[in-house]
Amino acid sequence: MDGPDAAWYNGITELKGGIFLFTDKRSRRLVLAAHCLLNQNAISDGTADYPGTHEEVARLLLEEGVGILQLPCPELCCLGLDRGDPLGASRPVTVENTRIRREMERPEAAARLDALVEQVLLQVREYHRHGFSILGIVGVNRSPCCGVETTSENGRETAGRGVFFQRLLDALAAEGLYLPAVGVKSGPQAAERVAELLRGRTPLEPDV
Repeated sequence: MDGPDAAWYNGITELKGGIFLFTDKRSRRLVLAAHCLLNQNAISDGTADYPGTHEEVARLLLEEGVGILQLPCPELCCLGLDRGDPLGASRPVTVENTRIRREMERPEAAARLDALVEQVLLQVREYHRHGFSILGIVGVNRSPCCGVETTSENGRETAGRGVFFQRLLDALAAEGLYLPAVGVKSGPQAAERVAELLRGRTPLEPDV
């Protein structure tokens, strides 16, 4: 609540009369996570490493009591579950990722990406306004859309960010919100990288 009926105290909304918001069991700590980390069913054909969720990352966040703001899957929202080509899984991953990246850079998909970014910003603004701790963003390296340290271009894995994460991080920075980000792949080392993020130490070496 804005205006004269609310005062901000240590990030908790205190209303007149000594009423405090958000003092229940919630941790008030959360991370933004790429969609496929929690839902492997959305990932491009041939690239799922788990039946349902990225088990190591999900287990860590549950154990740490950290909430998860699941980002939309930009490729699913813009290209469909088959990414616009049922034969995508027949190609090497980085070749198919490069094709997906090119499709996501087309004007129609780019406009949809901007709309998805705005949906995320709306939620982030609310958490930030109420003093919740947004600990960072977890992406998926090599992804054409959600890569953090690496993405796919020219048929190979290369340094750089995915097109969705680049737009999202730029939009956050434009509002003065600079969130640390890490990219992961499958395996237990992913949980180690996310643990460092939760401790406020962004890993120096990318998960490649």
